[in-house]
Amino acid sequence: MARGARRSSVSGPRPDGAATRASLLEAAGPVFAEHGFDGATAKEIALRAGANAAAVNYHFGGIAPLYAEVLAEAHRRLVNYQALARAASVDTDPKDRLRRLIGLLVRVVRSQGDASWPAKLIARELVSPTPHFERLRREELEPKKALVFGVIAEIMGVSTDHPLVAQAALSIMAPCFMLLIAEKRLSEVIPPLGRGHVSNERLAARLAAFALGGIAQLASGEGEA
Repeated sequence: MARGARRSSVSGPRPDGAATRASLLEAAGPVFAEHGFDGATAKEIALRAGANAAAVNYHFGGIAPLYAEVLAEAHRRLVNYQALARAASVDTDPKDRLRRLIGLLVRVVRSQGDASWPAKLIARELVSPTPHFERLRREELEPKKALVFGVIAEIMGVSTDHPLVAQAALSIMAPCFMLLIAEKRLSEVIPPLGRGHVSNERLAARLAAFALGGIAQLASGEGEA
C-alpha cells in the first residue's frame, strides 16, 4: 500500500486510525506499569490492543514516544489539572484552598485500586526515572506544582520562588507520595492508616492540620534551624 494511502486512513474514522491509536494507548498503560519501560515490548502492546505488530511504530514512531505519551496520560488521569485548579480557585481563604487541595490528593491516591495502571506507572517512574521523566515534569508536573506553590506562598505571605514554599510543599506532598507508592504495605505495617480505619476526609483533615501548623512555624521563623 502506498504511503499516501496509509496516511489518509489515519485521518478518517476507520478502526486502523484513531481507534487503533487509542487502543494502543490503553493497552500500553498496563504493560508499562507491569514491566517498566525497559521490559515492555511493542509486540505485547500491539497484541493486547488487537493490532498489527507494526502498529506501535506506525502510530507513535516507536515504543519510546508511546511511553512518553502514556506517562503523561497516566498523570492526567491521576491528577487532572482542571480539578486542581478548581480546588485552588481564588474565591476562598488560601488555608481553605490548601485543605481542598490536600483532600483532593488524598481521595485521588486512595481511590486507586491494585489494578490501577496509572498509579503503578507513575510510582514506578518516580522511584526509577526514565529519560522520559523530563516531558512529564514539563507538561504535567510543573503546571500543577505552580498551583500548589501559589496557594502555599499566599498563606505564608511570600513569593512562590521563596525557599520556604518549596520546603513546605515537600512536607505536604511526601505523605501523598507514600500513599501512592505503598499504601497497601503502609496499611499492613501501620493498620490505623488503612482505609478501613480512617476515612479520606479525616486523613486529609489531619494532614492539612499538620501542614498548616508547619507552614505557620516556617513563616514565623520558628522552624528555622
